[in-house]
Amino acid sequence: MARRPTAADGTKLERRKETRFPVTVPVEASWRGEDGALMKEEAVARQVNVHGGLLEMAIYPDIGTRVMLTNFLSAETMEARVLATPNSREGVSQGIVVELVTPSETFWGVNLQMKKAGVELQRLEKSLRSQGIDLRLLKEFRDAVDYMQAIAGSVQQARERQTANDEEGVESWLVGERIRRTMNLCLEVITDFDGGRITKDTKGIGELQELLSQASQRLRTLHAPGASSHVARSVELDPQEAFPSSRRRPQSRES
Repeated sequence: MARRPTAADGTKLERRKETRFPVTVPVEASWRGEDGALMKEEAVARQVNVHGGLLEMAIYPDIGTRVMLTNFLSAETMEARVLATPNSREGVSQGIVVELVTPSETFWGVNLQMKKAGVELQRLEKSLRSQGIDLRLLKEFRDAVDYMQAIAGSVQQARERQTANDEEGVESWLVGERIRRTMNLCLEVITDFDGGRITKDTKGIGELQELLSQASQRLRTLHAPGASSHVARSVELDPQEAFPSSRRRPQSRES
């Protein structure tokens, strides 16, 4: 088995041109076998970057083979070459490593782009911390980074469910994600209340109170007879109906 080069201290040297990011992207790989016959095999990309990645697949081509990859989610195609197969390189046991002939920022989908952006934001956070920025603002920045990373995961899982034709599962999962984010925001607002940062004069507090009242009413209907019809009716309400006195949407966090 081919061995990776080592440094003076015995550690393995990284030969990748760029850090790989974990994803789950269904692809199809096609190539010509030794007899010239066209081979096709479904695979799942697990760790990728703009130069290539690790594909899990049951049947695979030999090292050096040119393969055509098709992203099932976007239908985009890219040509690649096989750099490693199972057991030909340390760390490659259940798939192949491919290098895209032409590096691509888009082939692996939006999930990779969001994860790369998340890494850049984390670097920016470290820079801000070193400059002594206000800790409260730093926390807001960190929360925004965490939120974006959670959204990246949400997009990936939703795409996986869509690929499996589980539309009902996608809707149910997205609702669950909204509830989770709402709970986190509520905890932050409670902390602001306890810290004395919210008063009756705080901008948007009236709209927030009305919105929470509307949500509370709908939550109570979940335990009442005919809950399904009550919930369905609440979903169909016009946004202005939720705020009868103000007739406008609640203020965003950025307001």
